[in-house]
Amino acid sequence: MSSMLDGLAVDPASDRAVFRQIADQLRAAIQSGRLNEGDRLPSEALLMSHYGVARMTARNALQLLEIEGLTRAEHGRGVFVRKKPPVRRLASDRFARRHRKEGKAAFLAESEQVGAQPDVDLIQVNEMPAPPDIAERLNRTGPVIVRSRRYSLNGVPVETATSYIPADIAKGTPIADPNPGPGGIYARLEDLGHTLERFSEEVTARMPTEAEVRLLAMMPGVPVFRLVRTAYDVEGRAVEVCDTIMSADAYVLNYQLPAH
Repeated sequence: MSSMLDGLAVDPASDRAVFRQIADQLRAAIQSGRLNEGDRLPSEALLMSHYGVARMTARNALQLLEIEGLTRAEHGRGVFVRKKPPVRRLASDRFARRHRKEGKAAFLAESEQVGAQPDVDLIQVNEMPAPPDIAERLNRTGPVIVRSRRYSLNGVPVETATSYIPADIAKGTPIADPNPGPGGIYARLEDLGHTLERFSEEVTARMPTEAEVRLLAMMPGVPVFRLVRTAYDVEGRAVEVCDTIMSADAYVLNYQLPAH
């Protein structure tokens, strides 16, 4: 471990705090691959000895990397480079009809593209009045079927999703079942005659709530994307709103946009 620190030193004349200089050097080691996922970082004692600093300075440097989401501290063992979940790319064709015809919902199709094993749990299906913001997006009031679930890649939680479908469409159909069948709820909507024409998505970023941190087992410093998608059929009717919370370090938003 000491060899990783060989040649590294802080500049006492710099106006940048010493603990930040140490964190900069450790961060660079992670980003360059000198420290890989799962590797242990130098201990507080080793940092103190190498840099000639107080314990609190060494501790602050390590804590800064944890706040940034680069490391995780394990009690009694040390600080380790955080293992990141597989990156799932949100491609602009993820809701293409060909996936539904193959019996694949969007999450399954995209997980296969990155070679990851998908899973879904915490599935709940209920009927309730449409919340005001959802009713506005659906352009109608009345009850909705609410489907909530959590998705994982290789056993790592990466997103939660809650779909709202008008009850006059979904009630008494497979959409209201925990397992809607091959192709997911979009395939079932089309089975019911609601051929999908387009999707509208709004993406924002923020820090997660405490509940989201628990559900997604998130590390400190990692933000979330909130993606709200509305699905429209060929008649122009909004037939579903999906509110998705995604751990930002597990996603790349990759869209192909026409230039005409």
